[in-house]
Amino acid sequence: MPHSVHSVSAEEPENLMDEDSILPDAPPAGLEFSESDDGQGNNSPNAVMQNAAKENIKLEDLFDDDDDEKFPSSGLSNETANSSPPATPPKKAPAAKCSDPEVMLAFYQRLFPFRYLFQWLNHSMKPSNDFGHREFAFTLQNDAYLRYQSFATSDLLRKDILRLNPSRFEIGPVYTTNPRDRKTLRKSTAFRPLAKELVFDIDLTDYDEIRTCCDKANICRKCWSFVTMAIKVVDIALRDDFGFDHIMWVYSGRRGAHAWISDKRARNMDDQKRRAVAGYLEVIKGGAQSGKKVNIKRPLHPHIARSLDILKEHFQKDILENQDPWAKPEKTERLLQLLPDKALNDALRKKWDAAPGRSSVSKWADIDALAKAGASKNLDGKALLEAKQDIVLEYTYPRLDVEVSKKQIHLLKSPFVIHPGTGRVCVPIDTKRLEKFDPLGVPTVTQLLSEIDEWDSDKVKPEPEEDEKKLQDYEKTSLKPYMDHFRSHVGALLKAEKGVKREREDDDAMEF
Repeated sequence: MPHSVHSVSAEEPENLMDEDSILPDAPPAGLEFSESDDGQGNNSPNAVMQNAAKENIKLEDLFDDDDDEKFPSSGLSNETANSSPPATPPKKAPAAKCSDPEVMLAFYQRLFPFRYLFQWLNHSMKPSNDFGHREFAFTLQNDAYLRYQSFATSDLLRKDILRLNPSRFEIGPVYTTNPRDRKTLRKSTAFRPLAKELVFDIDLTDYDEIRTCCDKANICRKCWSFVTMAIKVVDIALRDDFGFDHIMWVYSGRRGAHAWISDKRARNMDDQKRRAVAGYLEVIKGGAQSGKKVNIKRPLHPHIARSLDILKEHFQKDILENQDPWAKPEKTERLLQLLPDKALNDALRKKWDAAPGRSSVSKWADIDALAKAGASKNLDGKALLEAKQDIVLEYTYPRLDVEVSKKQIHLLKSPFVIHPGTGRVCVPIDTKRLEKFDPLGVPTVTQLLSEIDEWDSDKVKPEPEEDEKKLQDYEKTSLKPYMDHFRSHVGALLKAEKGVKREREDDDAMEF
C-alpha cells in the first residue's frame, strides 16, 4: 500500500476547547519595540551585550503570538482540511496534495525526525526541563491555533502530533514551569520565559523594492541570491564577533530562511541583549517610501568593512547583471538621489536620458567615468566613494525582520515541517555548500512519499549486502542529506553541552 498510514486515534483531548488555547487563524501581530543602539559605533559586540540594561517583562508580553510568516496557513487545494486524522490512507501518492491530512499524517509517521528534534531542543539525551517546559504551538487542519502545549519526551510529542495531525507547528521558549500548568500558579508573574534560541528571519518580501525578477511570495534562483548574501554576512558576524558556534540555518519552505543559535549563552539572553545583537546587525532602516536607508559612521566599523568585502563580489553579477535595478527611469532617479554631487548627477541624467536602454552595469561604470572626466569641478572624491559604498550596502546587505529576534517569547516555525503553500520541507541549509542550495529543488512531501514507494517497490532492489541493514524511511529519499546535516549539528551541540556540564561539575567539586 503506497505510504501506508497506520490507524491513529482521532479522539480530541479534554482541554482542546480551552478558550485561551484555541485561537482562530494565525496569531495577532506583535507589539511595538523601542529602537536599540545600532552597534555600528565604537562599541564591541561584547560591550553591546554587557551594557544592555535589565528591564521588567510585562505580563501581556508573555503571551505574544508573533507569527514568522506573512501568509495564511492555506494549502494548495480548496478543500476544507479536517482537524483530526483520517481513517483511510490515500490511494496514490502522486495524486495526493501536500495539504491532504492523509499526506501530512504519513509524513509525520514515516519521515519527521522527532528524536533528533528532541535532542536539539533538550540539549541532552536524558529528558529535562529544556524540553519539558518548552512551548509548542500547533496550527490544526481547520486553521485553529493551539498554544502552550508541552511534552516530557519525544515520544509524547510524536503521539500528540499523530493524534492532532497539525498542518505545521511552532517552537517557543522554555518557561519557569510546564506551560500546561500555567493556570495553576497563584501569581501570573511566576510564569515567564527562561530561555530560547536566538533567532533571525530573512524574508524576500523585504527585498521587493530592489528585486526586479519577482515580488511578494514568488521567488526564483536569481533573487534567492539575496538570501545567500544575507546568510554569509550574518553567519560570520555571529561566529566571529559574538563567538557563537551552534548556528543552524533553515529554509522557510518558500521565500526565506531562519537562523537558530543554540549556544547556551545565546539561549539565556534576556530581551535587552537580544535587541542589542539585532541592532548590531541592522544597517538597512526605513520603508519603501523612505529616503536614504544606509547611514553609517566613518571610519567603517570592522563588521561593515568585512560585510562590504563579502558583498562586493555579489554586487556586480547578482545585482547589476541579474537584477538590473536601474533599468526603469524611476529607479534611475533613485540612484541619482543617493549620489552626493548635483553637477555629476546632471551629467549622468543627460547621458542616460540619451540612451534609454542603458544597462545598470553601464550606468554604474558611468559614475566613475564622468567623475574622472571632470563632470563636476567641485566633486568630493571621498564623499562619492562613501556614497557608492552605501549604495552597495543598500542593494546587498541583509534586510532582517529584527522584531523576530528581539523577544524570547516569539514563536518560530519548527525545522522539517511542511510549508502549507508549497508543500516543501523546511530543511536545514548547509552553509559549507551555501552557493549550491536551491530552494526550488527542496523536496516536497508528496515527492518524498513517492520516493519511499518507489524504493519499496519491486522496481528497486537493494544489493544483498545492503539488504542486511534495514534502512530508515528518510534514507530512501532525497531528504537524507538534510537529515544527515541536522544529525551532525545536533551531535556537535550535545558534545558541547556535555563539556559545559562536566566543567560545571568539576567547579562544584573544587568548592569546600
